[in-house]
Amino acid sequence: MSQFIALHTHDVRFPTSLMLDGSDAMNPDPDYSAAYVRLVTDADDGLEGHGFVFTIGRGNDVQVAAIESLRDHLIGHDVEALLDDMGAAWRHFVYDSQLRWLGPEKGVMHMAIGAVLNALWDLKAKRAGLPLWQLLSTMTPQQLVDCVDFRYLTDALTRDEALAILRAAEPGRAERTAQLLATGYPAYTTTPGWLGYDDSKLERLSKEAVAQGFSQIKLKVGADLEDDRRRLAIARAAVGGDIRIAIDANQRWDVREAIEWVKALEEHDISWIEEPTSPDDVLGHAAIARGVAPIPVATGEHMMNRVLAKQFLQADALEVLQIDATRVGGVNENLAMLLLAAKFGVRVCPHAGGVGLCEAVQHLSMFDYVAVSGTTEDRFIEFVDHLHEHFVTPVEIRDGHYVAPTAQGASTEMLPTSIVEYEVVAQP
Repeated sequence: MSQFIALHTHDVRFPTSLMLDGSDAMNPDPDYSAAYVRLVTDADDGLEGHGFVFTIGRGNDVQVAAIESLRDHLIGHDVEALLDDMGAAWRHFVYDSQLRWLGPEKGVMHMAIGAVLNALWDLKAKRAGLPLWQLLSTMTPQQLVDCVDFRYLTDALTRDEALAILRAAEPGRAERTAQLLATGYPAYTTTPGWLGYDDSKLERLSKEAVAQGFSQIKLKVGADLEDDRRRLAIARAAVGGDIRIAIDANQRWDVREAIEWVKALEEHDISWIEEPTSPDDVLGHAAIARGVAPIPVATGEHMMNRVLAKQFLQADALEVLQIDATRVGGVNENLAMLLLAAKFGVRVCPHAGGVGLCEAVQHLSMFDYVAVSGTTEDRFIEFVDHLHEHFVTPVEIRDGHYVAPTAQGASTEMLPTSIVEYEVVAQP
């Protein structure tokens, strides 16, 4: 038996605003950051659990403080007891009544819980000697549903329905695992499309994306309609007619404005419109989806929990669910969202634009392919070519596909040298 003996946090910030990497209509100068957590045990295996919450600079210290507040929920607790029952681990954190009052199940505290839960999953996968996607893909349907909190979901997805989805996918798990290891998982790239890039950089990076094998790129839009028209024309000429182009407004518009703006851009053959309005506005997204059809609506990176995902699906308010590895309550809650998407027949194309998100979310999509949806058709994981060099096991892209990771863990461990170099130390 081993115990948790330390929880270490770090306020890590990268100056991406200097080159306008990550810039969009609502976030013109982001500094990609991580509120980072490291879990230490007294076991003699030397293994640790690593997780983080992605932010874009100011406020990262607030997120770190929220993670710090969970220290007493972990230190001194039995490692095996938590790792052997990750559903119980979820309840241990999320069902704390005083912490729930700060949400409930949303916001800074919920994301802090998600970081710790993700770190526990990282440790669990390392102890199993497997990458996280493969650990999840070898769990039984019963074990997987035991990780999911079905409270608030049963009007849309029951435990028995979730079991049926997972059992239906069981027969092809081995073949899909082999296929994934051979060819990887499809990716699309946002690298060309940051709003702060000039036209020549947009054109150059769009052409490079095609040469690298990507079948879809994404452009940020929403600041100026004529500017969007010009930039989309440049991108379309650069990539040709066979490459998909998605657009992302990052919550910029009101409902009516969104419909009018997207219709003004539809001549460029838009593959989806992402986050057209407030991420909490279910009915607004539903109205936009009706108004811009057949262009699909994509959203989810700011979706605070599984309950909001349920409502979006029930209201036909999205056609592409974009789960985020660090926005909700960790792997557990993302399992619930993947199962909801499968129940409603909606494709999942994760958000992965921030530091470490590509590394983290690849495991969820790969698990979804092997053990839930059983398909990669019209599905992609977002890829952005920033900051991967700071991770112990960075993502690898080959011919427009994520190469399936084989290293043990959740790919969330940052290099100690990068933490030292980019950590912001609070002044006394």
